Amino acid sequence: MSDNITITIDGVEIPAKQGQTIMQAADDAGVYIPRLCAYNGLEPHGSCRVCTIKINGRFQAACTQPVAPGAIIENETDEINDIRKSIVEMFFVEGNHFCMFCEKSGNCELQALAYRLKIPAPRYPFLWPDRQVDASHPDVIIDKNRCVLCGRCVRASKDLDGKDVFGFVGRGPDKQLAIDATARLVDTDLDVRDKAIDACPVGSIMKKRVGFAIPIGQRKYDKKPIGSDIEDKNK
Repeated sequence: MSDNITITIDGVEIPAKQGQTIMQAADDAGVYIPRLCAYNGLEPHGSCRVCTIKINGRFQAACTQPVAPGAIIENETDEINDIRKSIVEMFFVEGNHFCMFCEKSGNCELQALAYRLKIPAPRYPFLWPDRQVDASHPDVIIDKNRCVLCGRCVRASKDLDGKDVFGFVGRGPDKQLAIDATARLVDTDLDVRDKAIDACPVGSIMKKRVGFAIPIGQRKYDKKPIGSDIEDKNK
């Protein structure tokens, strides 16, 4: 029996293979599904729900939902995009994201998603948290005010770096990024070359002394929207 199947996304049939997730099949076909917690090289997590799609009338996370023959998927609809907007807006109000002052501006996936989804301002009130900034490490700084709890650094540290530098403590609105030392980041075995640092989609975990190595206006999302690398496969 062939592993090749067909699924339909927004009325267009695309090929897929048994064992793929909807996101993987869409990526291969040049169809972009927004995501934040998903990251190449890491097992799907399904925590952020930015990749919400509707499959056969039911909401699912595209990064974890496997393909099925004849699946009918809605991706680019007003209903789905409003859900995504709401999620992205909550990320903004739950932290302190001052894009105009952030070194990650232009390379930030959260910022780029807001532009792609045409979010002028969040619909929810800002919470203005006061979280720890740890600059004790000689090469890396952590600003927990910008953390969106996507878990990419946690999974990358464990699965790609073979360490357990990062984790989470607390629950609900008190949940925060934690480190494997009782005090400061400098007391961990984090190395500036660790993949966990590059896995951060926002300006929460940053390398020192390289913030403006690429000038604003020439950064990854300054000229092309997020997802363009996937959509260009169709051209």
